[in-house]
Amino acid sequence: MTNELVVPAWLAVLVAVAVLALAVAAFRLSRSVRQARGHTEALLAAAAQDAEALREQLAGIEAELQEKQEGALRSDRTDGTERMPVATVDDREYVITDLGQENGPRVPARVVPAPLFADILLRESVIKTAALAAGLRRALSPEVRNRIRFEMKREVKRSRKERRLMLRAARRDLESRRRGALRPDVEVSS
Repeated sequence: MTNELVVPAWLAVLVAVAVLALAVAAFRLSRSVRQARGHTEALLAAAAQDAEALREQLAGIEAELQEKQEGALRSDRTDGTERMPVATVDDREYVITDLGQENGPRVPARVVPAPLFADILLRESVIKTAALAAGLRRALSPEVRNRIRFEMKREVKRSRKERRLMLRAARRDLESRRRGALRPDVEVSS
């Protein structure tokens, strides 16, 4: 007598292999998830350390600026009245993106394929050429040339008028000196 629920041996082996394969895949997946989680946590910890270092650096800079302002206020209080702080010239150049880095790692520029580079270059040069042409067309338009001509005439008239006034004043001064030299000195008798 045979049992109707008998499973063939090859099917039992196939199911066992499939279960084993699923177990191995689940193990590898859980290991990769743990590694990714560990990597993410390490990145978050590094970011938190960087943020804390930047906070400390910013606090130091603020304290230094506060000390400079207080020193400037103390030196300005000579007559007992409080004056506004005078801005001091700082020769250091600050770049916002390099604030927390002394000589940090440089990120190489992205490599652009040659056809894309040529396309970008041509578009940029065409845009610049079009802008230059539009500017020249506007600068050399009849309205602008007429305005320039009008302003030049006005300036020439103003300078001629000023020269005539100066010449008249110089002539008057010269004539008054000549009259003063021709006049006999009058002695006062007491």
